[in-house]
Amino acid sequence: MSCFGDKTSADLFQNCCNANRLCEFNGKLDNIVSEPIFVQKVFDAVLFNLQALKTVTNQSFTPSIPRGHRLKRVIDIRCRRFFNPENVDDPSNLRLNIDTTISGASFIQNCKGEEITVVGPDGTYSERVIYANTEECDARNRGTPIFGTQNIAVTGDVQVFLDLLLCDRYDHEVIFTVCANVNIAQECSPLHLTNFFELCMPSAHNSAFLPRFAEFCNPHCETRLATNNMGRDLTLCPDGTIKANLVIALCITCEKKIVVPVQLCVLSTGYVQIAPQVSAICTSFPQLFPDQIDVSREEERCERDDRRPPHHPPHSPSRHEQRR
Repeated sequence: MSCFGDKTSADLFQNCCNANRLCEFNGKLDNIVSEPIFVQKVFDAVLFNLQALKTVTNQSFTPSIPRGHRLKRVIDIRCRRFFNPENVDDPSNLRLNIDTTISGASFIQNCKGEEITVVGPDGTYSERVIYANTEECDARNRGTPIFGTQNIAVTGDVQVFLDLLLCDRYDHEVIFTVCANVNIAQECSPLHLTNFFELCMPSAHNSAFLPRFAEFCNPHCETRLATNNMGRDLTLCPDGTIKANLVIALCITCEKKIVVPVQLCVLSTGYVQIAPQVSAICTSFPQLFPDQIDVSREEERCERDDRRPPHHPPHSPSRHEQRR
């Protein structure tokens, strides 16, 4: 991954980059083959957009405005969720605790009453195995409906940034950014969101695998001044501290899925081939994946070889024929 194609960037302070293009297609259909893959198929899914509001009064921001400057106006207000990469259990991290119950089906459990979870596409145990008596709808070649309730408990903080336009005593303007961590809710008193959903479940009998239930959410935040008036919502303290009245909107997207393991036939252009970085020492390197085996092309080559006329070596006269 480099900002300058396949060469390592010499600029250590480059802010952005472009990912390598891993798959190439030259437009020729001769290079496309059909291959079976063993994957998870989404049988049914529903999507929700949820929102919640949080009002904040006299929120202090840091750092303080430099001495000798005055506030002219607010240029921009930005918000993002707080996350501490050095401690995923930090209570200040914005967290969504999802509790989902279903009717018409059940999450299967072991002898200890613990729900059975399996590994999902994210590499974690994020999918729960579900079961229902689907015989009635199986006889009609239809799916079986299940109903659910989702409760989301929101805890943690968001970060709010104010881009302020300041002016010094010489009327020189400068953009100054202040920041604050705003608590949405504590773990002892979370912010609750509830919604209902319906999903269609495939057969639990006509398959080697039981269906799985997957769910995931992603939060986003937006903020503005409480009354959209800088004179009423912003306070500049004598020590240069900015205090603000804010309205913070939490925007949450959630998706519920019913997935089943299946074997599919897909069209493929072959394995991914990444151009390696050149090494000045090794002359060869091992491959990471086995060679592609195309049975149809091998059979065509054998058929062409069978249709070719037999090759006879040139005839050399014997000694008796030479004497004649």
